[in-house]
Amino acid sequence: MFQLDGMVALVTGSTRGIGEGVAVGLARAGADIVLNSNEASAEAQRVEETINRLGRRVWYVQADVGREHEVRGLFDEIDRRCGKLDILVNNAGVSRTETIMETELENWSQVLETNLTSCFLCSKYGLERMMRQGRGRIIQISSVVAHQGAIFGHVHYAASKSGMLGLTKSLARTAAPYGITVNAVAPGIIDTELLRRTHGEERLEELSRSVPLGLGSVDDVAAAVVFLASDEARYMTGSTIDINGGLYFR
Repeated sequence: MFQLDGMVALVTGSTRGIGEGVAVGLARAGADIVLNSNEASAEAQRVEETINRLGRRVWYVQADVGREHEVRGLFDEIDRRCGKLDILVNNAGVSRTETIMETELENWSQVLETNLTSCFLCSKYGLERMMRQGRGRIIQISSVVAHQGAIFGHVHYAASKSGMLGLTKSLARTAAPYGITVNAVAPGIIDTELLRRTHGEERLEELSRSVPLGLGSVDDVAAAVVFLASDEARYMTGSTIDINGGLYFR
């Protein structure tokens, strides 16, 4: 079940955190992986090596997916290197710890561009290719804050993650006649290196106690993405899978 042998998957923002976990999870299920970030780093090389050890092909393409000319170049490079694209995971994202009164328009625009405009652009160029193939999977990495709002500040982040869900439902209707599904996952509090670095062990313990099932792992998110990318999820589209350990029910 949930085998992705022979598939090519692009995961944006995939050199650390949830993006890395999703890329590795897709590779474990048999997919070849296109890694992406907006700047080359040792992290990208480390993830490449991990996927190589799994016996899968892997390519790294640097691009800022919030900028159309770079997205166009990214997909041209995928055409050249891979010849097709079966799975697109829109994961690239940023946030800022700001209330609405602290948020300048420049910061609002930057978060929306990285988190939401990137989904629009990559979905547009990905759909173009998937429509020709008559098959494809697009999966958005949204957030629990898309449902409940951010607890403090992060107004731009919450708005962008909510926007992803509206985009998902609209694209699902557009893509269905071509055999393409479009779905989302909405993670809660996921234990990543960045979370540990920004919150510290004591705050992390408090966060864990606030969630019925404790903190989630990147593997929890990856498992849902692998399912949505597989043939077993062929009849799901426009859906959002919540992965939040009971933090929020709807």
